[in-house]
Order: sequence, then C-alpha cells, then structure tokens
Amino acid sequence: MNGNKNLNVCLLPLEIKWGEKENNLKKITELFAGLHPDTDLVILPETFSTGFPLGMDKEEIRRFAERNTGETIDYLKTLSMRYSVAIAGSFIADTGGSLYNRAFFIEPNGEETFADKRHLFTMAGEDKNFSRGRDRMIVRYRGWNISMIICYDIRFPIWCRNRHNEYDLLIAVANWPKVRVDAWNQLLKARAIENEAYVAGVNCRGVDTGGFEYDGSSMILDFKGKDISNPFENDYIYGVLSKDKLDRFREKFPAFQDADDYKLIID
Repeated sequence: MNGNKNLNVCLLPLEIKWGEKENNLKKITELFAGLHPDTDLVILPETFSTGFPLGMDKEEIRRFAERNTGETIDYLKTLSMRYSVAIAGSFIADTGGSLYNRAFFIEPNGEETFADKRHLFTMAGEDKNFSRGRDRMIVRYRGWNISMIICYDIRFPIWCRNRHNEYDLLIAVANWPKVRVDAWNQLLKARAIENEAYVAGVNCRGVDTGGFEYDGSSMILDFKGKDISNPFENDYIYGVLSKDKLDRFREKFPAFQDADDYKLIID
C-alpha cells in the first residue's frame, strides 16, 4: 500500500497497430515487463488494443468489440495483479448489441470500474455507430479520488467539472491526430488549472486507416497546469503526484469555493 500519499503514474503512449489486437496486446506485455517497480497506475491510450475505428460501419466495428468479461479486460486484470498496478484506458465494448467506447479502471485486487464515452466525435461518425455514456467515472484508489474521460470529452468543461473537489486526478485517454494536437495539449492544461487537480493525458502513436498520424503527445500536469512529466526512453512517461501538495494548494487558493453550482441534466 502506498503510505506516503504519493501516486506514481506511468503513461504508455503506445504505437497502435490499427485493427491488430494480438500485436497490440503483445506490445503491452513487453512494456509492462519494463515498468518501474514503484509504479502505482499505468494509463493506456483510447482504444489501445484496436485503434479508433475510422471509416468503418457498425458491423465492421463489432468484429473488434468485446464484453467486459472478454479477452482484453481479462488479460489486463492478469497484468494488474502480476505487477500490482492499476490500469486505465478504453476499449470497444458490446453490451446488449450496442457499441460503446468504454473507459476501464482495473485494480490489482480484481476490482474493475467502467464508464462510457459521453461526447462522441461526430466528425468521424462515432455518433452513428456508438451509444454515448451517461455516467462519469469516479474511483477511489490508494487514497486518491480519480475521474476519467475519453478524448473528445475534454473539449466540454462542464462534463469535466470538478464539483466540490470530487476528484484529485483527471485521466484523459485519446487517439488525437497530430494535425490538431495543439488543441489537445492546451485543453489538458486548462482542465488542470480550472479544476485544481492533477491531469494525466495519454495519446497514441502511429498512423490510422485514414492516413492520420498520431505523435504520442502525452503529459502529466499538476494542479497549476505545470508539466511534471518525466519521460523515460520513448515508451514510458512517469510522474509523481503528491496529495499533500495538492491539499495545501487547495487550502491556500480555494477557488473551488467560489465556483458556480449547477445541476447537470443527463438525457
């Protein structure tokens, strides 16, 4: 158990092989073998095992979809237990015939939490093939409250709003193309500053089926929007999150107390 209230986070900006689940899982196996032993949490990109299904229709996408008890989640649970780390990311899920871009948070003790992407990327037709989520993820892990969003969600600050300091860390996972990556980088900083919380954003690398390039832009930001990432080689980005520093800052600069209150209506 992490007793000093620090959380040691590792981002894996994976070079995804689009549509090649077996190869992507194999790469994850190799990366986990090289993890720093003090790591508490590993964060993978959006749809890390398949890549984002650009230009496919629903039945084509269904070939890559799994249930929560499928191969991908079962394998990640094995890795989580073996290395005593939590694992977060997203995968393509099939529940009752509907497809979801589903976030997961898997803990070494076998606990698992899921939440579906709320804001579907209409410019790539995600809204035509996927159903959108209704609930935000809030997880309690090793003394930290953690929330999680997927890619396009980060453009919508109300959905990300940290009401009453309900989370200490916001995880954002993405397949965000290089052509628009400046927006991704700036939005990560904005969410950290306005919510007085750490933000960990992990993007993928590679080239998708539409020819779009992904450069792996990923970072760990503190509650002031400062990049505290510590890259190691090309595959690992580490960061140490201090709960004590976060609590002291919130006590010294409690902007959250002046925030507008509201009720979010989920349709």
